Amino acid sequence: MVKAYLRYEPAASFGVIVSGDSNIAYDSTGKLLLAAALEKVGVWHVRQGVCGKTLAPVLSSTSRGPALAVTSIAASPSPSLIASGYADGSIRIWDSEKGTCETTLNGHKGAVTALRYNRLGSLLASGSKDNDIILWDVVGEAGLFRLRGHRDQVTDLVFLDSGKKLVSSSKDKFLRAWDLDTQHCMQIISGHHSEIWSIDIDPEERYLVTGSADPELRFYMIKHDFTRQEPLASEKKTVTSDKETSYENKWEVLKQFGEIQRQSKDRVATLRFNKSGNLLACQVAGKTVEIFRVLDESESKRKAKRRIHRKKEKKALKGAVEMENGDANVVAEDGSCPVVTVPDVFKLLQTLRASKKISSISFSPISSKSSLATLALSLNNNLLEIYSIESSSTTRTSTIELQGHRSDVRSVTLSSDNTLLMSTSHSAIKIWNSSTGSCLRTIDSGYGLCGLFVPGNKYAVIGTKGGTIEIVDVRSGTCVEVVEAHGGSVQSIAPTPDGSGFVTGSADHDVKFWEYQTIRKPGQDAKHLTVSPTRNLKMNDDVLVVAVSSDGKHIALALLDCTVKVFFMDSLKFFISLYGHKLPVLCMDISSDGDLLVSGSADKNLKIWGLDFGDCHKSLFAHADSVMAVKFVRNTHYMFSVGKDRLVKYWDADKFELLLTLEGHHAEVWCLSVSNRGDYLVTGSHDRSIRRWDRTEEPFFIEEEKEKRLEEMFESDIDNPFENRYAPKEELPEDGATAIAGKKTQETLTATDSIIDALDMAEAELKRITEHEEEISMGRNADLRPNILLLGLSPSEYVLRALSNVHTNDLEQTLMALPFSDALKLLSYLKDWASIPDKIELVCRVATVLLQLHHYQLISTVAARPILTHLKDILHARVRECKDTLGFNLAAMDHLKQLMAQRSEALFMDAKARLLEIRSQYERRFEARSETKTEKRKRKKQKKSDSEHVWS
Repeated sequence: MVKAYLRYEPAASFGVIVSGDSNIAYDSTGKLLLAAALEKVGVWHVRQGVCGKTLAPVLSSTSRGPALAVTSIAASPSPSLIASGYADGSIRIWDSEKGTCETTLNGHKGAVTALRYNRLGSLLASGSKDNDIILWDVVGEAGLFRLRGHRDQVTDLVFLDSGKKLVSSSKDKFLRAWDLDTQHCMQIISGHHSEIWSIDIDPEERYLVTGSADPELRFYMIKHDFTRQEPLASEKKTVTSDKETSYENKWEVLKQFGEIQRQSKDRVATLRFNKSGNLLACQVAGKTVEIFRVLDESESKRKAKRRIHRKKEKKALKGAVEMENGDANVVAEDGSCPVVTVPDVFKLLQTLRASKKISSISFSPISSKSSLATLALSLNNNLLEIYSIESSSTTRTSTIELQGHRSDVRSVTLSSDNTLLMSTSHSAIKIWNSSTGSCLRTIDSGYGLCGLFVPGNKYAVIGTKGGTIEIVDVRSGTCVEVVEAHGGSVQSIAPTPDGSGFVTGSADHDVKFWEYQTIRKPGQDAKHLTVSPTRNLKMNDDVLVVAVSSDGKHIALALLDCTVKVFFMDSLKFFISLYGHKLPVLCMDISSDGDLLVSGSADKNLKIWGLDFGDCHKSLFAHADSVMAVKFVRNTHYMFSVGKDRLVKYWDADKFELLLTLEGHHAEVWCLSVSNRGDYLVTGSHDRSIRRWDRTEEPFFIEEEKEKRLEEMFESDIDNPFENRYAPKEELPEDGATAIAGKKTQETLTATDSIIDALDMAEAELKRITEHEEEISMGRNADLRPNILLLGLSPSEYVLRALSNVHTNDLEQTLMALPFSDALKLLSYLKDWASIPDKIELVCRVATVLLQLHHYQLISTVAARPILTHLKDILHARVRECKDTLGFNLAAMDHLKQLMAQRSEALFMDAKARLLEIRSQYERRFEARSETKTEKRKRKKQKKSDSEHVWS
């Protein structure tokens, strides 16, 4: 009987705040900060410091792990829309409010390196490592065209002239300006001596700035007037120098403005203007951000006049009568309009220095009244910082750091009830809720290499690189005691089966046995846990791993000399030595019944040993790099192993078979912990993520998994010829060439097959209907039973259903794979579908693509002429009707807009009149009160005078 196993699947991932391979970006409101966290996009509430939503793609069997790492993020000007680019070349459009993926765009063959929306948010430009630029229609969810010409990775993109033009930068040291209407390259700018890493324009589109590894920033004036005619023949023949030109090229979009020197020697990583355009931030590949003040036109002219005035004063002091020829062109003929240079416009305001290397920056679209702008920084140590930029200083307002480690996760340990998870790194210990992934405690510590929970789960013990043992109170989140345990780093720690203590192995060649004690410090009422050594075992080499059998009979020690030595636990007498590994053993575990010992080594192998005689049952080539951790599932001979090849593998130690390969980590996996019941496991990695893998109720069989792995290898070779070293290399594209935006994927091939099947079924059904009609005409009464495979639809409706199920972005590639005979059949259905109002756009797209693909065959095929003639008459009329309907709807919306504006004005006028009336009432009351007061004063005066008169 074939044995069935239960499948493990990824369930949760936590611990990563921001990954350094992508940029960060604010949304259009400025309240949310978007940060890439490996394959996810975290939406952070900046003021609250919490992650409101996590945008994660649905993992498929063919695209997992590093292929789905987020490499670029862009926020749309329209609210709630976010675009994220991935390492496999795909782009996903997200709705941040709903947390759902609206569409997936496939077109690039390499990782997406740049994303930029136009100002309306209707177009999205993407650049990639495949050297191509693709323009996407966000509303239509389809690619428009591909721009080819760069010879290296595209690094940044900006839209110009209300989205009609595009400027791209690349590592090939060139800037290219593209006309998106004519789809050609208008201008190529050279002059940079190294790769261009970032470009940006100010909001008013006056200046474009470029940053590279050169020691200066280069600025260009953006030309908006393209009406200049060609120069005259006499102008063309004029010989000019490098600094002077007799005429301007009418296709010239960018004109060199000047340069300013940078303070840092590191290369530029990111250049960004803030929303108001008065600040420019230059982030370098280091710890600094240089912030420049952008002066307006009047201030820059005033500064240029002062500069010229100072030069004149210096010349006068030196006794110079006239200015030099080089300065003669700085003042106009009237002497009042100086030529503004780059230093007159851009002035270094201040330099921001972070604690660690900066990965990316982003300006907030909104800022407080007391500051010039708000700047967010992502650091390469899994940290987000928010700074307030003022005129004289910068202040760090908030930091998002509690949800993740600053460095690698070196060990993970589950509590006895599997509710708590402890992870250690170079400077902190974190206690997590293992089910929700929320961080409960953060405790400062040394470099923790290993750890365990003390029975009762109230305390935890951590072995550090400094040779100390730290005792942590889990409830209060404090370190209660630090014990100087070893002279070298504590490499491994293992609990004793009776729960009274633990065993540590260290690089100082010692194995020490410890027991728990409870003491009360002087002056304190509460007791706390401490440990004391009971026994010591001296070895001849560094002890890398310690493992104790569950029955307490044996203790196994892995040494630096590549051997594993097994001792009796009670007497510490030597039992057996296990030889076989060629490199040191880095991990080890003993099964619950004490029969098997598994060891993983830096030689990439797993060895399964029998503890009765010390014989090697099997040696398995397990990972493509060093095996870092291995654990048995309790009460079974199933085991998990992790390695530096980023994989988690599930094994059967009795059959010596690989059961599952779990992908998901983006860097080396250091540690592993399995729950007591084996229902889930937790892994920690160099990418600072902690991942939980849950056991499901889905069974699987070994043979099926083997076949699936072979199929995935075959499909990966077909789908990724860009990464296949045996595939022929593509020729370099023609300079400024354009191409189709999409690419062939497994989805497009499947869609093509579904359309071909639908056409065949529809043709067979039409033939059956024709035969039935012939039988009726001959006088035979035959019943026509409906074909259940058509789902109750007519043949035309069934084909339309198959065509409508194709994703909009994949339509071109799907139709390209259709044979000409099937394309001709598809054209014959278009005349019926053209009568459906909501399918006119689809019909027009299909007709256009098929005509472009099969133009020569169609004009030479006689049977196609009636179809094309009929489509020509129908489609023009239908498109005209759609245009009229759209125009009518737009006019109606404008009319409604005017009515609402008039109503709001009327309401405002009514409110204003009401306020004036209330004001006049208050004025009349005040006047009446003042009159009564004056009358009272008069009466008092009159009484006083009358009384005086009587007394007199």
